[in-house]
Amino acid sequence: MRGHKLLTICDTGRAGCFPLQDDGVPVSSLPTSAVLRQSFLSPFVTSAPPVSPSLPCQVQWAGETLQLLPERAIWWPAGRVLFIADLHLGKAATYRALGQPVPGGTTLENLSRLDALIERHAPRRIVFLGDFLHAVQARSVLSTLQIWRDGHAHLDMTLVRGNHDSRAGDPPVSLRIDVVDEPWLIGPFACCHHPQAHPTHFVLAGHLHPTCKLYGRGRDSLRMPCFVSEAGQAILPAFGEFTGGWLVEPAPGRRFHGVGGAAVWALPVPGHAGQADQADQPADASMSSQGFAT
Repeated sequence: MRGHKLLTICDTGRAGCFPLQDDGVPVSSLPTSAVLRQSFLSPFVTSAPPVSPSLPCQVQWAGETLQLLPERAIWWPAGRVLFIADLHLGKAATYRALGQPVPGGTTLENLSRLDALIERHAPRRIVFLGDFLHAVQARSVLSTLQIWRDGHAHLDMTLVRGNHDSRAGDPPVSLRIDVVDEPWLIGPFACCHHPQAHPTHFVLAGHLHPTCKLYGRGRDSLRMPCFVSEAGQAILPAFGEFTGGWLVEPAPGRRFHGVGGAAVWALPVPGHAGQADQADQPADASMSSQGFAT
């Protein structure tokens, strides 16, 4: 993914930018969905905020229909699998252990969003594409994580080790998470943490925490999480609340799906501004890339 030159794909004169429509697009960079199982929720909060309708974007990869979710995850309906990348549980706790003044609550928010996805899609398995725990200090959240896991005892979970997992160590056996090395194959997909090529399977990976940048008139701009795909692989945005992002440069053959508010939508194909691939259409027909036309 690295080392590609920027391409000018809009008429604002800036390289590597996607244009906003004249009145802007109502997006927020970190959509949230705080729905917990009641048994887990009640000890921590008194009420949960309402959940906004979710508008995923449907794509065809490796001959399979997938949904790119605004919660920054992928749902594979045929396999009943949720793919999650870069959860980084306990990252805020790690910073606090190092003396940094970081507020708490991100672990509960991450688990809340996972609960909402489980309730909505009823998956058979969750595949974590690396960086499940952030560091050794993050193991302080394991008691909370155990409560959450016990509430989903029926659900299979697999962790593909990432670079942070090698430092934090594998989750304890009591969490009942199968831990594997990359690539781990399921159906037509090679589950990895690091972006890479695979000779026979379509790669789903994380690691980069990809973001893209949109520009409007004047000095208006917006940086947002995104899904990035190119020949043979796709990179998921970081699921974790307390994570940074890397601005991915446009390149020939590379596609971006922006995540904003409660929706995901295809950004223009470089050289074909305002047009998305026919295979990549929003699940709701009212959502399209027309707001990004130059």
